[in-house]
Amino acid sequence: MGYEELAGQACVACKGGVPPLKADALKKLAGQLGNEWKVVQEHHLEKEYKFKDFREALDFTNRVGEVAEKENHHPDIYLAWGKVKTTLWTHKIDGLTESDFVMAAKIEKAFNRG
Repeated sequence: MGYEELAGQACVACKGGVPPLKADALKKLAGQLGNEWKVVQEHHLEKEYKFKDFREALDFTNRVGEVAEKENHHPDIYLAWGKVKTTLWTHKIDGLTESDFVMAAKIEKAFNRG
């Protein structure tokens, strides 16, 4: 399964009380996600996208915002001239869940359709 299959899944709200993903589970999902997404300290996902100008970066940021609202899963987004950095984790458990990888795949899909 690749990022496209992950993107086809729905983000499931975390109610807390579950442990964050670790080790092998993170490696498996990171392998499916690919596309230069990084798992940072087994805590969050991040990726920086490059664009030719501010307008393209802003348009992508808006696409990510639409996906985030639809999925009710909101990444941290850093917008600057020619780049957008996205960071994801599940705040209720202070770590990563499968839904973070699903949302990252949806962001990747938004980038590729741009």
